[in-house]
Amino acid sequence: MRSNRAKVRASVSMAATLPMIAGALALGIPAAHAADSPARDTLKGTKPTWATAKADKGATSNSAQVKARVYLAGRNANGLAAYAKAVSDPSSPLYGKYLSAKQVQARFGATAAQVKAVKSWLTASGLKVTEVTQHYIAVSGDVSAAEQAFGTQLHNYAKGSKTYRAPEKTASVPAAVSSSILTVTGLDSAPHKASHDDTLPPPDAVFKNAGPFSSYYGSNTATTLPSAYGSKIPYAIKGYTGKQLRAAYGAGEYTGKKVRVAITDAYASPTIAFDAGTYAQKNGDAAWKTSQLHQVLPGAYTKTEECGAAGWYGEETLDVEAVHAVAPNADVTYVGAASCYDDDLLDSLSKVVDNHLADIVSNSWGDIEANQTPDLAAAYDQVFQLGAVQGIGFYFSSGDNGDEVANTGTKQVDTPANSAWVTAVGGTSLAVGKGDKYLWETGWGTEKATLSADGKSWTSFPGAFTSGAGGGTSATVAEPYYQKGVVPDSLAKANSATGNRVVPDISAIADPNTGFLVGQTQTFPDGSQQYSEYRIGGTSLAAPTIAAVQALAQEAAGGKALGFANPSIYAKYGKKGVFHDVTDNPTGSGLAVARVDFANAYDATNGLLTSVRSLGKDSSLSAVKGYDDVTGVGSPAGGYVESYRRH
Repeated sequence: MRSNRAKVRASVSMAATLPMIAGALALGIPAAHAADSPARDTLKGTKPTWATAKADKGATSNSAQVKARVYLAGRNANGLAAYAKAVSDPSSPLYGKYLSAKQVQARFGATAAQVKAVKSWLTASGLKVTEVTQHYIAVSGDVSAAEQAFGTQLHNYAKGSKTYRAPEKTASVPAAVSSSILTVTGLDSAPHKASHDDTLPPPDAVFKNAGPFSSYYGSNTATTLPSAYGSKIPYAIKGYTGKQLRAAYGAGEYTGKKVRVAITDAYASPTIAFDAGTYAQKNGDAAWKTSQLHQVLPGAYTKTEECGAAGWYGEETLDVEAVHAVAPNADVTYVGAASCYDDDLLDSLSKVVDNHLADIVSNSWGDIEANQTPDLAAAYDQVFQLGAVQGIGFYFSSGDNGDEVANTGTKQVDTPANSAWVTAVGGTSLAVGKGDKYLWETGWGTEKATLSADGKSWTSFPGAFTSGAGGGTSATVAEPYYQKGVVPDSLAKANSATGNRVVPDISAIADPNTGFLVGQTQTFPDGSQQYSEYRIGGTSLAAPTIAAVQALAQEAAGGKALGFANPSIYAKYGKKGVFHDVTDNPTGSGLAVARVDFANAYDATNGLLTSVRSLGKDSSLSAVKGYDDVTGVGSPAGGYVESYRRH
């Protein structure tokens, strides 16, 4: 439903928006407000593209209720974007000259006079101010008051099988306050229904892998199963652990000591401390130290059923355990949102920035670009820019549906990974061999074929596409300066002659068939809740893995924050030993693994399902030599972390 609901990225081994407003810089300085009349200025992007005359079902009732947020531009929005660019660019004299949260607010935040003027206009229009933060002013009221405030009628529009309210024309605000306003959200399709405070549900039903397994890539060959690509194939990995991932991505002796990593998701697993501690003990990770894991949670939760709250527990568990496995001494803060809606996720991101809870932020959630709206894009980008000037970098998973055609019918990228102000993390299939030796990676993309009834062949081999790393060219976000000269024009200019943002930037392990072992308390068939372990993947795994590698790099840099990392990552492109140049065919022949799953996802009562999973088959996307839209510049090689070391 959402134009403003995020989805978890985790892809268990069961097989599992915001366009930037055009501006003076390709990094998305909000555009100047165009004149609507001498007295009012328009807020570009506030009328959604689906609110067409053909879909118009008439005016919304004047008595219907509206909840909106008026985001504040602050005293120097263009200056904020410019400073965020300069402080992140290794070639800039301002590189690394970060500001404190207090300095940021004093230099770029809204003034008391701006807040007072905006509040006065809103209340004079008949709206009630319900909350004031340093980022926005929340209001509520009836449609007639909202129409008066924002200079547009609100109509009902058909969108698919549902009807949503949206502005009949682009919203506008009085010229006297327009310079103080970044955008307004809540006028469009977001469901503005009354909600109550929910309690969190119990953990989801248990999921287990059947096996046989490989303990490292190729350790257990499926000799009794049919061949694929001319040879016998190995069984899928049971699940890599921290020792193997640290070796694969060049951790060396670094552990993330004195580096703070934050994780944002929705809701909060009630068993996270127990699960993370148990997992570390069972799988050879360093024990969690007292006060090494923190949680920052909302006072209440909403939309738990609609968002599938229990499904987010697994996401949080994966993120926390993956960060600790790769960077065992990093300080981890989990910031849970009250729901999976943008307003709540933005609040979580803002908590990290406003209180500088961490220098590195892992985010394994998102939505398709078609669901993005420019108003929310501006709000997200402002938070990312405020983080950048403080030395805070955001890492977003690129998605688990490849080019999204199989999922949506339209080739597109995901968001917020499409923002030019974040590091988009793509996914790979990873082969770690005996002795924790890195063998190779392919771009993550899976095709699945099942075992024939007689057990002698794979039916319709290689089978249908099931999942793969998100990537491609944005339709809306301009090409950022740091991608120029690295990203091929064939990708950057796929949607326009002037060039667009291409996703991802960097990549790491994501394929659930070569995935990560995670431990979580789950609900068993008898109703009991017990700790168990299973293999998991998705770019939900890639994002915290890269965040953890960045923690190692920050330690190597002497503790100096890396901030918004893209300019630095692209500046290192092409340097020897820094990145694995990931391709879909690293061995010169087709690659596949054999998988055996429980039909009921728990035990053999209902039988077993045997399949072959081909690797490096990501929809229409391809991992090729050099930069590509599956793996970006590649994955961290042995020299990546060391490249940040201060000499």
